[in-house]
Amino acid sequence: MVNNENDKLSSVLSSLTSKIPRTLVGLERQEFIGQFIDKQPEQIKLFLREVIERYVLKMHSLEASDLDYGGEGCMGRIWYRIYGEKKPETRTRSWSFDETDVLLQNILMKSQKQHLYDYRYVDFSFEATSNSTKLRCRATIYFDLNHLAMNMRLINNIVRPLKELNFHPQAQKALNLKHIKSGLVLVTGITGSGKSSTLDSIIDLNNRSMNAHIVIISDPVEYVHEPKMSVVRHREIGRDVRSFKDGTIQALRQDPDIIVIGEMRDPETIMTVVEVADSGHKVFSTLHTSSARESIDRILGETDPNEQERLRERLSDVLTCVISQKLVPSKDGKRVLAKEVLLATPPIRSAIRNNNTEEIYQMIYQSNHLGMITMEQDLARLYNEHKISYEEGYNQANNKKRYEELVQFS
Repeated sequence: MVNNENDKLSSVLSSLTSKIPRTLVGLERQEFIGQFIDKQPEQIKLFLREVIERYVLKMHSLEASDLDYGGEGCMGRIWYRIYGEKKPETRTRSWSFDETDVLLQNILMKSQKQHLYDYRYVDFSFEATSNSTKLRCRATIYFDLNHLAMNMRLINNIVRPLKELNFHPQAQKALNLKHIKSGLVLVTGITGSGKSSTLDSIIDLNNRSMNAHIVIISDPVEYVHEPKMSVVRHREIGRDVRSFKDGTIQALRQDPDIIVIGEMRDPETIMTVVEVADSGHKVFSTLHTSSARESIDRILGETDPNEQERLRERLSDVLTCVISQKLVPSKDGKRVLAKEVLLATPPIRSAIRNNNTEEIYQMIYQSNHLGMITMEQDLARLYNEHKISYEEGYNQANNKKRYEELVQFS
């Protein structure tokens, strides 16, 4: 059966790629492929889509987080990231550039293809279904030396309860609408640090505990939350709303209690998010930063110098909590969550207001009893619990000297 499918796939792709003019290159070649695919019978397009779905299902069976495919960088192979390491799949067939271009464009809608041609990349969500298994991915397709490449990240279809993430009770209160009705909560970290999973756990906590209205604005929508006690809206950039800024402003007219902005990408969105939090709503968002202090400095640094004093005042008023996290390779060959948690106490607010952010790390370090913890303290905890090696903790520490001291005297 598998061989028959592979023979059919080879035959279909050979027939399609043979009709791509050899004289076309770059963008013109991709535009031709896109228009050519649109004209194919539905059964052919469905068959080709199922090829990608099968690799998503395999990604799940391998417990992989990511799949890479297409372009010069993959050497005709599919690559999976399994517990942090990216490796090629060598037991499947090798792909030509034209074959991967056809397969990748086939899973895009017309509007997504046009975005790809205009901006040389497109972000979108993708869903694969097999029997009772439904998997969602966050995907991006982009140009790689005139051909197309793709990364897909598997979205966990099970949300971990927040209590399993080892947050202090005071930190859990800061994340819950039941206890704090307004303010800005940031979940930060580098790409692949588990920000989305933590954010989903926070949303799930509120969805299960409050009669409320939650508006989620994402690019793309990843985990789809089933309404429990709350109404939950999902709005995807490019499909349901044009931008994070537009979605945030529109959300104010939709009677929300919680607004989730998938990412604060630019100064315009940052200012909009702070203004919305200042209006009395509870707002959650993410940033690509590796520490609580860096998150605050990044927000201030992204804005016009003439606006920074006003922004410091507003940020000091609205900020509730910053969670900065990393996924650290563990001794069992998997990964474990390490996090830094800042809670906006009066001294923290004063440091932000007076532009003394260099004081924030020490405030966090000395405030464990209030629910705060530095990245180094949490890494030392994981080391002492024999979950990670000393070297891995040292590599992941932002302040390596402080980590060494914590481990030495623990």
